[in-house]
Amino acid sequence: MNTPNSSSRRQFIGQSTLAGAALLAPSGVFAQLPMKKVRVGIVGGRFGLGFQFHEHPDCIVEAVSDLRPERREALQKTYKCAKAYDSLEELVKDPKVEAVFLATPMPDHVRHVLLCLAAGKHVLCAVPAAMTLDECQQLIDAVKKTGLTYMMAETSHWQQLTISARKFYREGAFGNLYFVESEYHHPGLEVLYFEDGKRTWRHGMPPMQYPTHCTSHLISVTGERLTEVTCHGWGDDHPIVKDNVYKNPFWNETALFKTNRGNSMRVAVWWRGAQTGGERARFYGDKMSFYYNGPNGAEACTVRSETKTEKDAGGFVRSAQVREKYEEVQWWKNDLLPEPLRHNSGHEGSHCFITHEFIDSVLKQRKPAVDIHEAVAYTAPGIVAHQSALKGGELLKIHQFDA
Repeated sequence: MNTPNSSSRRQFIGQSTLAGAALLAPSGVFAQLPMKKVRVGIVGGRFGLGFQFHEHPDCIVEAVSDLRPERREALQKTYKCAKAYDSLEELVKDPKVEAVFLATPMPDHVRHVLLCLAAGKHVLCAVPAAMTLDECQQLIDAVKKTGLTYMMAETSHWQQLTISARKFYREGAFGNLYFVESEYHHPGLEVLYFEDGKRTWRHGMPPMQYPTHCTSHLISVTGERLTEVTCHGWGDDHPIVKDNVYKNPFWNETALFKTNRGNSMRVAVWWRGAQTGGERARFYGDKMSFYYNGPNGAEACTVRSETKTEKDAGGFVRSAQVREKYEEVQWWKNDLLPEPLRHNSGHEGSHCFITHEFIDSVLKQRKPAVDIHEAVAYTAPGIVAHQSALKGGELLKIHQFDA
């Protein structure tokens, strides 16, 4: 699993997409981009408020939409956009809108993406890509048929520490990277399960149906695919897990995956319990390991296996294990982004990167980093993991959708 060394930070970023396209443009390219601007429609006045399309030099926010008037107004105010539609169905009829950002509820993603593609619009969609394996295939077929750009807005792919992990991997710093574990712990989600006394789409949502914040930590770094899984769930007698549209009995689900290279990944998506919350990963190699900030407040660090020896607590001689604090690189500060987007943003600096990656991929007619095959590779393993949990942890194979 060693990879060639990269000679600079900029080269690393430029080489690190799994599809082989540049992750971000190198220095000086922004001034040479075509004068054309991508005209975007933004749908969803909650999550959709947190992005930077109005700041991107190659983008115009042409229109916004939400079913609720107050959310439409919030979108208009944030993006300084005069044009608003009552629904996505109306927005996609606008001939000036070339691309759509769908920040809409999870159960609507596939229907909304297919609607946009059928209307000839490029699509950036919130996570996850789909709810079922059949829907995953529908998306792949539609993107292939239309030839339009599809990108999933996965934030963990663009966390500053994940960009650093890709750098370590490309440099071969891990040696053999044999195990990755990732956690998405989000206690307290119940506050979003009801609104005005009515159940929302989040009510009873199966944890592993929302896996991409974790699966992307491995897949976006190494390019591996998750091929089989055993998963266990935990629930209690709470009414929410006793009665929901998903027929989901679990608050928390924990899965162990095998990869196509024979490596392992543990994923824990937990909605309930005494936990600090967060999205974090740990990468274990035979030369070096890399830990994100820990749930107990520990700072990000690396652990290196040295040639010199030491004695462990039991008196046994082993290779010296050197732990070093890792000073997090704020990748958004440099010329990896257009100058107006060089500031911190939501989900650990990821939103500016998502904004730019989508606009740049549409403008240059290239595959985005999280294209349809990446999106499905992040999503489908969780769908199968939930099936495993419902079957008491049965080992299940994961269908591979890659072309």
